[in-house]
Amino acid sequence: MEKFDDLMKEFDLDFFGGGKHKINLEKAMELYREGKATFIDVRTDEEVECVSLGFVTHIPVQQIPERLSEIPKDKTVILFCFSATRATIVYTYLKVNEFKDVKILTNTLADIAGFFKPGYVLKNR
Repeated sequence: MEKFDDLMKEFDLDFFGGGKHKINLEKAMELYREGKATFIDVRTDEEVECVSLGFVTHIPVQQIPERLSEIPKDKTVILFCFSATRATIVYTYLKVNEFKDVKILTNTLADIAGFFKPGYVLKNR
């Protein structure tokens, strides 16, 4: 609980105002292409059945504790869900578990789908 207490003390105006805990899709994809980041989709299995993304690792929020070893500590971990609520919960959990570079994706699922237009895919294949 002490680690959580320490983390809570970091959540001040500078933290929220600076937005260092967030990342946009363009920057996230740049890090991903460079092999410096991994995406973790924390949505439910049912949500992923409707819309899935081939380049992400899917770990539903309730499975994070038992699957923590699947998340690399040597890369930027980019979390996303439908509305960022679950991603924020997982962000806090990972930070308490000593993950250093964790980000919450600011873009929506619709933004993500729209990002992968033919020109982008062709340029980055």
